[in-house]
Amino acid sequence: MFTGIVTDVGTVRTAEQRGDLRLVIACCYDMDSVDLGASIACSGVCLTVVDKGDDWFAVDVSGETLSKTAADHWREGARLNLERSLRLGDEIGGHIVTGHVDAVGSVVGICPEGDSKRVGIGIPRALGAMVAAKGSVALDGVSMTVNEVRDAEDGTTHFSVNLIPHTAEHTTLGELAAERQLNVEVDVLARYIERMMAVRSQ
Repeated sequence: MFTGIVTDVGTVRTAEQRGDLRLVIACCYDMDSVDLGASIACSGVCLTVVDKGDDWFAVDVSGETLSKTAADHWREGARLNLERSLRLGDEIGGHIVTGHVDAVGSVVGICPEGDSKRVGIGIPRALGAMVAAKGSVALDGVSMTVNEVRDAEDGTTHFSVNLIPHTAEHTTLGELAAERQLNVEVDVLARYIERMMAVRSQ
């Protein structure tokens, strides 16, 4: 479990296809404090540390994960938002994030708004009911507050967030451009409410 507060930006050193895709990710973490088998969120995807060195760790990315997440994250040279798993007593500065991606979203527009940028994201319509204005959403593992939501004419749902300078500087979201794909995770509470309502309507 995570909070959507990024604590490092790592870089994929190598991406080797084995039975699964093995990534070696360079980072600034004190790897002596990271156990094998620990969970690290990599741009919003909960992955397991299977090997490590002084300034790197390795993860295996399954075919299922590859099929459900933004493909550009899993290549050599890609920069990833990193967050270690939540420990009892840690401050929850963002919101509860599971590291289980709900959909791949796409940037539909970026415009300046004061010192910040307003970023529009398109997601599948089926997920739209689980995104609410003033609610939380994780974009590539970063906890963000939703400004507004609307159903678009192309059959998708669009929502917007404000990207402040601090977040842009300390995460990969500062690199966003039109049509860039993002890993999107809705608020976990919205998942349960959607499921309960679906069961009640049966």
